[in-house]
Amino acid sequence: QVQLVESGGGTVQAGGSLRLSCAASGLNFRQYAMGWFRQGPGKEREFVAVMSWAGSVTYYADSVKGRFTIFRDNAENTVALQMNSLKSEDTAVYSCAAGLDATRLRDGTAGYWGQGTQVTVSS
Repeated sequence: QVQLVESGGGTVQAGGSLRLSCAASGLNFRQYAMGWFRQGPGKEREFVAVMSWAGSVTYYADSVKGRFTIFRDNAENTVALQMNSLKSEDTAVYSCAAGLDATRLRDGTAGYWGQGTQVTVSS
């Protein structure tokens, strides 16, 4: 049974930082691209960042470039999202996802999804 479990969400003031983490189990982690998506209040789910299985390819949404960084640790089966210079518009439920292809994952085709963790940025 595949599980993706996110942690690290919370409330932070605008301009602050948070680091999200996702622990994966039940899958061959090294075969999967991993990514982060978010869904803000009243909005559709959107892509945030994706990293290929080897870490050689990364994609970021334009809205987070230069502020967010995705990391993965293939030895620990984890993927993290470092979020700096947070803005109120970053408020959302953040979910991690796993897919067999980084480009397709970026476009929303994922094999597995986590339940999500809430990030609230107060202004």
